[in-house]
Amino acid sequence: MDKKAYLRPLTLAVLAALASQAALAEETQLQTVTITGAGDKLGVGLLQQQEGARARSDVSKAALEKQSPTSNIYQGINMLPGVNASSQDNTGMFGGALTIRGFNSDQIGVTINGVPVNDSGSYNVYPQEFVDLENLCQGSVTQGSSDTDAPHMGASGGNMSFVTCDPEKERRVRFAQSLGSNKLQRTYIRGDTGLFADGKARAFASYSHSETDKWKGAGGMKRDHVDTGIRYDFSGGYINASVLYNRQIGNAFGTPTLQQLQQTGYGYDYSTQFLPGHLTPKNGAAQKETGPTPAYYQLQQNPFENVIAKVDAVLKLGPDTRVKIQPYFWYGYGGATSQQTQSESAFLNKSAHTDTAARDLNGDGDTLDTIVVNGSSITRTRRPGITVTMEQSLGNHLLQAGVWYERAQHVQTGPESLTNADGSPQDPWMRSGLVTRPDGSQYQFRDWETVSTATQLFAIGTFNFLDDRLGINAGLRTPQIKREFTNHANEGCGASSKTCAAAYDYTISKTYRETLPSFGMRYYLTPKQQVFFNITKNYRAVPNYAYSSSNGNVQVVNGQVVLNNDVVPETSVNTDLGYRWQGDILTLSGSLFNVDFSNRQANSYDPVTLKSVNINAGGVHTWGGEIELGTVPVKGWSAYASFTSNHSEIQNNLNWKDASGNNTLLQTQGNDFPMTPRWMAALSLQYSPGAWYIRTDVKHTGKQFATLVNDEAVPEYTTVDLDAGYRFGNMGMLKNPTLKLNLSNMFNTSYRIPTSSKVNAADTVRYNLGAPRSVAVTMQVDL
Repeated sequence: MDKKAYLRPLTLAVLAALASQAALAEETQLQTVTITGAGDKLGVGLLQQQEGARARSDVSKAALEKQSPTSNIYQGINMLPGVNASSQDNTGMFGGALTIRGFNSDQIGVTINGVPVNDSGSYNVYPQEFVDLENLCQGSVTQGSSDTDAPHMGASGGNMSFVTCDPEKERRVRFAQSLGSNKLQRTYIRGDTGLFADGKARAFASYSHSETDKWKGAGGMKRDHVDTGIRYDFSGGYINASVLYNRQIGNAFGTPTLQQLQQTGYGYDYSTQFLPGHLTPKNGAAQKETGPTPAYYQLQQNPFENVIAKVDAVLKLGPDTRVKIQPYFWYGYGGATSQQTQSESAFLNKSAHTDTAARDLNGDGDTLDTIVVNGSSITRTRRPGITVTMEQSLGNHLLQAGVWYERAQHVQTGPESLTNADGSPQDPWMRSGLVTRPDGSQYQFRDWETVSTATQLFAIGTFNFLDDRLGINAGLRTPQIKREFTNHANEGCGASSKTCAAAYDYTISKTYRETLPSFGMRYYLTPKQQVFFNITKNYRAVPNYAYSSSNGNVQVVNGQVVLNNDVVPETSVNTDLGYRWQGDILTLSGSLFNVDFSNRQANSYDPVTLKSVNINAGGVHTWGGEIELGTVPVKGWSAYASFTSNHSEIQNNLNWKDASGNNTLLQTQGNDFPMTPRWMAALSLQYSPGAWYIRTDVKHTGKQFATLVNDEAVPEYTTVDLDAGYRFGNMGMLKNPTLKLNLSNMFNTSYRIPTSSKVNAADTVRYNLGAPRSVAVTMQVDL
C-alpha cells in the first residue's frame, strides 16, 4: 500500500488527539500550568487571542526567533491556516512562493511597518528583501478580507502585515554568527542605544552579511542588509521612524518542466560550463552561437537593492482624539538576467517599426551573426506615499477616517550586455557594457514607464454594546488608481520584419475605481467563547503589464496602437463565519469561508523568457474551513495545530488564444483553480523546560493543480523541521549566550511547486523544487 495513503488519517488523528487532550486539560483546570514568559503565553507563539470580526492569524517574536536567522517572511507564517508557503531553498534567501486560501501572493496586500511592498506594477512580492528576522516582532495574516485602512490596490485576497521591533530600552550590543549546509555563513550585529534624551528617545541599527551556495548546481547568493529605527515618546504622542536597506545578488535556480524533471532527475539545473563558447569572429560568414543547454549559470542572476523608509507620527489632539501621519518612501532597482541570443540584424528600425536594423556586435566587419548575450529584466521604482488617519473615541465606540496617497514611478527595461570570453556577464547589475543600437541608443527588449497615482478614502466605525459583549465593525473604502503606461519603441517584436506594438511609442492611460464596503460582528457567548461574522468586498486593479505588447491586449491598426482588449479589474466578496474559544490553557479559532470572484486574473510568469502574461479566468467560487488551536506551556510542553480545507472551482470555460494565434475554447468549468491545495495541516510541538527548548514543525500540503485545465497535478507532500536551542548562563561581559540549531526538511522530502499557474501543460509549466535536508547553527551573545 502507498505510504501516502496513511498520511491523511494519521495527520487528522494527531490533530484530533491534540484538540481533545487540550480541551480536557482546560475542562479539568490542571494546576500544573507553568507560563515561561509572555512570548510563550499562547502556544509556541503562533496564535494570539483576538477580538475582531475577521479571520486573522498571528505569529509572534517567540516563534520567529526560533527559526533559522536567514528565513524570509513567508517561512515565518507557513504554519498558519490557509497559508501555503514555499522557498527555493531552506535558507529563504532566494525568495519563495505563497498562496492563502488559493489567492496568489500578487493578490494579497503586504506591508512592512505599514509600507506597501507589493510591486507597484505587477503586485509581485519578493519576501527575502525586506527585513532581518531578528528585528521582526510580529507577523499577521488576514485571510480573505483586506483591512479597510490597508494601503493596497491589488489585495483581492486579504493582506499580511509585518512589524519590526522597537529599539530596546536598555543599552545593548547583540552579535550572532551562523554556519550551515551549502557553505552558509551569516554575521549579524545590532546596537541599541537604550533610553536617552531624558528617557524619551531610543534607537537601534543592525547590519548583517549572509552568503550561501545553491543546494543544486553552481552559484549562490550574497546579501547585505541594514535595519535602523528610532522612537521618541512625548506627552502628546510619539514618533517612530525606520529605514530598511537590502542589497543582494545571486544565481537563479533552474526551473524544470515535469518532462525535464523525469528525464534529468531532481538535480536538474543550469550548465556549469560555457560550452561551446563564443565562436571566433569571421568576416563574411553567418555565424550562429547557441550557448549551452541548459543555459549557463552565470547568465542567470538576480541582482536587487531596495530601501523602505517610514515615519509614524501619532499626535493626541484631545482627550479622545488623535491623528496618525505616516509618510513613507520605497525605492528599488534590479531584476533578473538570463542567457539570450541576439541577431546582429534584429535591432529596432524605429522609422519602419520593425526589428530589422543591423549592427556588428562581435567586430568581424559583418552583420550576419547571432551571438550569446546577457539579457535582463530590470525594474527601477521610486514610490513616495502617505497615510493620514483621524481617530475619535466616543465612550466604547471608535470612529476612524483617513486618506492614503501614493505616486509610483515604475521604469521597466530589458537591456542586454555583452559577455566575457568565459561567458560571464560584463556587469550583472546592467549598468555598464550594454549593447547599443546602430543609432547609439540602448537595446531594450522592453522599455516601459508606468506612473501609478493611487488615492483611497476610508472610514471605519467600531461599536461595542451590551457591556462589550457585542462588537460591530463597519467600514468603507474607495480606492482609485490612475495608470499611465508608456511604451517606448523597443525590440520586443523579436527578430521579425513584421510590425508589432512593441516597436511603436504609445501611451495608455486608464483609471480604475471601486467602492468597497465591509461589515462584521463579534459576540461573546461566554467570557471564553466568541462567534464572529464578516463580509468584505475586495479589489485588484489591473497590473500594468496588461498593456504591453506581449499580452495581446494591444494591436496596430492603420499605423496606430489601439487597445483591443480592455482588461477588467478583479473583485471578490469574502464571507467568514467563525468561532473562538479563549481559555486559560487552550485557545482555538475556526471559521467557515466563502469567496465569490469576478474576473479572476491568472497571472503567468516564465522565468526563462522573463515574460508575464495576464489571463482572465472569469468567475471562481472558493469555499472551505480553517481551524487553529494552541496551548500555553504545561510542564514545559506546548503545542499549536492548524487545518485547512479549501475548494476553488472555476465557474466557466475559457476562451484562449494559443501560440499560433488560434482561439480555443478550453473546458475549464468545474475545474480546481491552480495552486490551491485541497487541504493542509500543520502541527508544532515544543518542549521548553527552562534554559533549553526543542520544537518540531510538521506541515502537510495536499494535492493541487498547476494548470487551469487541470491536466498537470502537483502531488501532496509533508515536510518536517526541527529547531533547538540552549541559553548558557552569563559569562562576565558576555550576556545571554545562546546556541541555536535549525534542521530543515529533516526527512529529505522531495516535492515541487509551480512557479506560476498556467493554462495547460503545453503552456510550459515550470517548477521550483523543494530543497533537501540542511542544517544551520547559530551562536548569539549580548554585550
